[in-house]
Amino acid sequence: MSKLVNKLKSMVTASPTDHPDVFVSEFRGVCSLHLASEVNSDTSVAPIQGSMRLAVPDQIELEYVQQMCVWMLFNMVPQHIVQLGLGAASLTKFCYRSFPQAKVTAVELNPKVIAICREQFRLPEDDERLQVLEMDAFDYVRQKKLHGKLDVIQVDLYDAEAEGPVLDSPEFYQACADCLNETGMLTVNLFANDKQRQKNIEAMQACFDVVVWLPEVHDANVVAIAFKTAPEVDFDVLYQRAAILRVNYKLQAPIWVNGLKEWMVRD
Repeated sequence: MSKLVNKLKSMVTASPTDHPDVFVSEFRGVCSLHLASEVNSDTSVAPIQGSMRLAVPDQIELEYVQQMCVWMLFNMVPQHIVQLGLGAASLTKFCYRSFPQAKVTAVELNPKVIAICREQFRLPEDDERLQVLEMDAFDYVRQKKLHGKLDVIQVDLYDAEAEGPVLDSPEFYQACADCLNETGMLTVNLFANDKQRQKNIEAMQACFDVVVWLPEVHDANVVAIAFKTAPEVDFDVLYQRAAILRVNYKLQAPIWVNGLKEWMVRD
């Protein structure tokens, strides 16, 4: 990792809080966001929390982050998309630009992450469609006023050590399910060991009709999609939609359909 990062570009600091500092590195035209901790104090060891290619800032750079959009195979007209965990704002920006009819809400606990995303990752300011909330993700989904209101929830919640999702309880996933409408979907980045991943999958399975996960990418990233109500699946239709997503949005969607198909054969 130290050979790949050519320099420390910036760090956001503030008065002492429980929130880790934020580092941004740049290598070959790609900016990456890192969170510092006592063991990860610089970008040579700190895990990447998100990336942006400077030449195409609104495209999704990392493959697993693209996979978080697998729900697009089933719904191309969402009305409200929620992102839990802002990261480098890739998903929030993508959804905001790609779905002009939709409201996009991002929930991030660390104000330093929000600040650096606005300063260096080209996250737009809030407007009538975009809202970035500084709050705990669990507190957000526990709001009864949201029950049955959301089309999509994307979950990518990691601390500075990035050893597993910071919210992984059945209660958390049930709260997410409660917020989704009947055709709503949840996607989750499961960067974890096998035991942690299985724990999350079982917690989701207790709350959703169907839970599917795509083949692993990168070091240990597995993206799961959970359906509030089991969808009808026609793979010919999904491949047609995937071709559109590849051309129009630069997403590797045909690979997702292959993964869904493999999962159905396996199970």
